Amino acid sequence: MARDEQLKERWDLVVEKLSNQFADGDRLDLDSIIYLIGVQELGQIHREYKKDHKLDLMHIAICKLLEPYGFYEFDFVDEDGWPHYKVKAQLPHLKAGEQSVLMKEAIVNYFVETEYID
Repeated sequence: MARDEQLKERWDLVVEKLSNQFADGDRLDLDSIIYLIGVQELGQIHREYKKDHKLDLMHIAICKLLEPYGFYEFDFVDEDGWPHYKVKAQLPHLKAGEQSVLMKEAIVNYFVETEYID
């Protein structure tokens, strides 16, 4: 199976499983999935978050997702339990479609590593 086909199949599986688990079957978009990963990584699941914290959660997720690609490195967890990352390399300038593919690939890899999908 071609790499792009496998990515699409795995991405669809991630979206389907997360949508059924967290959105009553309504299809989650990329940003919603990034947010969920941020909540998972923070580990404070049963909290309500204000708008600025939601952006921070998405930042945590993006750092975690792009860490295996060498863009970020985990640094420390602060006294409130929030993880912090250091920038290791600047992200390349990507077109919107390229950014989307990179994030989908990183999300699929995250859920393969956590054994949420095969």
